Amino acid sequence: MNILLLGSGGREHAFAWKLSQSSRCSKLFIAPGNAGTSLCGTNVDMAVTDFSSIKQFCVDQTIEMVVVGPEEPLVKGIYDYFKNDSSIQHIPVIGPSKAGANLEGSKAFAKAFMQRHKIPSAAYKEFDADNYEEGISYLQSHTLPIVLKADGLAAGKGVIICQNHVEAMAEFELMIQQAKFGDASKKVVVEDFLSGIELSVFVLTDGENYVLLPEAKDYKRVDEGDKGLNTGGMGAISPVPFAGEAFMQKVISTIINPTISGLKKEQIEYVGFIFFGIIKVGDDPYVIEYNCRMGDPETEAVLPRLKNDLVALFEATATQRLHEIKLETDSRKTVTIMAVSGGYPGEYEKGLSIDGLDLLQEDDAFVFHAGTKQEDDKTVTNGGRVLAVTSFGDTLHKAVEKSRAILDIVQFDGMHFRSDIGYEFY
Repeated sequence: MNILLLGSGGREHAFAWKLSQSSRCSKLFIAPGNAGTSLCGTNVDMAVTDFSSIKQFCVDQTIEMVVVGPEEPLVKGIYDYFKNDSSIQHIPVIGPSKAGANLEGSKAFAKAFMQRHKIPSAAYKEFDADNYEEGISYLQSHTLPIVLKADGLAAGKGVIICQNHVEAMAEFELMIQQAKFGDASKKVVVEDFLSGIELSVFVLTDGENYVLLPEAKDYKRVDEGDKGLNTGGMGAISPVPFAGEAFMQKVISTIINPTISGLKKEQIEYVGFIFFGIIKVGDDPYVIEYNCRMGDPETEAVLPRLKNDLVALFEATATQRLHEIKLETDSRKTVTIMAVSGGYPGEYEKGLSIDGLDLLQEDDAFVFHAGTKQEDDKTVTNGGRVLAVTSFGDTLHKAVEKSRAILDIVQFDGMHFRSDIGYEFY
C-alpha cells in the first residue's frame, strides 16, 4: 500500500517510523516531513493545507491511504475534500470530517457538545463582540482563578488562566477587541477553573467502534519543576501512574462512550483519533479539551508502546472493523524528553548544526525529529522543539536516565531540555 502522511513534527516522525515497519506499507511519502522522516520514507515539499496539490500527488503516485498528523488540514476539511471528489473519494483519509474536527476547531462547539451529552466538564459561558459588556460584568463577579479560551485554533496559545479580575478583563479585551489571537479569539469561552492533575487519553475510532490507546501525561512548562512559560510540550510519560483501572473505567463510561455515541447521534462523521485532555479532580475525570488528532509530544511516548501493525490498524479504521482488533501494548514505561532551541518558546535561532546523531546506537531508545531539516550533508535545527528523545525503562527513572544519556551525546548550540520529566512519580 502507498501511503501519504501529512505533517512535519515529532508526532509525524513517530508515525512515519511506525508505518514504515509494516509489511503492508509499500511506499511511504511524508509532506512536508523533516530530516528524521526522510529516514522512513520520501519527503515531499507540499503544504498540509494545499489540498489541490495533495490531490494531484495522490493521483500521480497511486496513493491508497492518507494519514493526517496535524489539526489544521482536518479543521479546514481535508476529509470532506476527498469524500466529495469522485477521482479521489476511494482513498481513505485517517482523520475526521470538518464537522468532527470542530471538537478542536471550536471550543464553544466542544463545550456545547459536552453539555448536550452530559460529559463532565467545567461550567462555562461564551462571549463575542455582540455581548462583550455582559462578558465584562460576568468576569467582574466570577470566582478566581478564571480561565479564558480563544474559541478557534491558536497554535496551542489560546488558553489564559487569570489570577485576578483586572487581568481577566484586560485579556478579555485583548482577545475580543484587539484580536490578540486573530479570528480565533473573535469568540471567547470563559470557564470555571478546575484544580487537579492532568493526563491525555487517546482513542482511534472508525465512527462505530473504537480502541483505547495507552494514555500519557505531558509537561507544558519550559523549566524544571514545572516553572516558566507554557510551551507546546517539553516531554511526556506513558503509562500514567495515577490512571488506575477504576479511574480509567470512569473515563470510559462518563467521557469516551458518551462522546462516541454523541457523534453517532448527531451524524457527525468521525474516522480517526480523538484526544481527550482530562483533569482528575479528586477521583473523578473531567474534560478540559478535545483534540481531533494525536498529541505532540505524547505520540512519541505512546506509539513505541503499541505492538500492533499501525497500517493494519488504520485499514480496520477505514473499513469499520476496529471491533475485530485487539490492541497489544508493551508494559514497560516510556519517557520522552524534548530538546528545544535556546529562547523557546520566545524567539530562537534556526539553522544550527546538530551533532552526535550518527553516534547513537541505543537499544530501546529513539530520537524523533520535530524541528529539523537536511542542509547538504548536515542536519540542522528548524523550529522551537527540535528533537524528541524517547526511551523504554522498567521504571520511569531508568527511562529518564536513558533519554538524558542520549542528550549528552546529541548537541546543538543553545540546546535546552528538562531532565525532570515524570519527576513527581519517581
